[in-house]
Parts: sequence; structure tokens; C-alpha cells
Amino acid sequence: MTGKLDGKRIAILATDGVEQVELTRPRDAVTGEGARTEIISLSEGEFQAMNGDIEPAEKFTADKAAKQASAADYDALIMPGGTVNADRLRMDPDVRSFVQEVFRAGKPVGVICHGPWTLVSADLVRGRTLTSYPSLRTDIRNAGGTVVDEEVVTDNGLVSSRNPGDLPAFCAKIVEEFAEGAHRVHDEGATA
Repeated sequence: MTGKLDGKRIAILATDGVEQVELTRPRDAVTGEGARTEIISLSEGEFQAMNGDIEPAEKFTADKAAKQASAADYDALIMPGGTVNADRLRMDPDVRSFVQEVFRAGKPVGVICHGPWTLVSADLVRGRTLTSYPSLRTDIRNAGGTVVDEEVVTDNGLVSSRNPGDLPAFCAKIVEEFAEGAHRVHDEGATA
């Protein structure tokens, strides 16, 4: 039996403070459909996942650092949340550059909860419609994006959701969008 994502390579961008369930559930959804995943972080080695931003969960091992990552090596990108995770990622120039490269290539991206902070810092939400955790919505609006309060929002290959409660809809939608492959490059929110 073949999966919808057989042969696809999916990058997952995460570091210390990532919300564990927002990393594992989307990862399991895409690998369950035949994709291979790699975790990209600030550096190689272990990082600490969290539950609810405050309780330590499992440790994960990054496959490579953002400075070593190339969008050409992946078919799609997953960006889990976690307040500390998102704040650390958005401050890193190699992370921002990698995410901009993914968007310029028109590759689909799934982002949940606090994950859009990196998109804001990389100037990738202008002209886009998305959702996020409520505390990021002013940042998205100020960066030129349109925010809606829905379980899952899709805008030309960009899939976004608000929180772990949205994971069933988020996971189903990223599988669908990732199976479609590259999308038209968005005029505003794909270049920085």
C-alpha cells in the first residue's frame, strides 16, 4: 500500500522549548503517509521539548543545523510552536534565511501555534491569510498579514492552525497540501 507522501522529504524546524505534541503529531501524520522527515534546529545535537511551555518532555536530536539546510533538499516544511522555540528560531538569521528560501521555492509549509513568529520575523506574512495562537495575532497584522480565528487556514500552500486542539485538522490539511507539492510563489509573502 502506498502513502500520499511516498518519496517526499519533509523538514521540521524546532529547537529547545518546542511544544512536543506539535512536533510529534504532524511528524507522525506525514511519516504515516510515507514521507521521510529531518529535524532542523539552531545546531546539531539534542534539544528539549516541552508540554504546555512549562513541563519538560522528551529530548529530540536535530539532524542538521539551519546553516547547513537547503530548501532544495525538501518538499515541504513543518514549523511547530512552543513560545520559547518560536522566539529562539525567529532570532536566528540562518533559520530566517532557510524559511525564506522554502517560501521562494513555493514549497508548502505547515505552521501552528507560535510558529508564525518566525514567518513574521522573516517578512513572510505580508499579503497572507493565516491563524495563530492569539498572542501573535497583532504581530501578524502589523507585518501585513490577515488573521482569522479558525481551526485550520490554507493560503496557497501555507497551512496554519492555532493550538494543539487543532492538530487533527492541521495534520489532515498538511498531508493534503504536501501531497499537492509546490504552489505558485506568493507575490508578497514569499520574498524578503
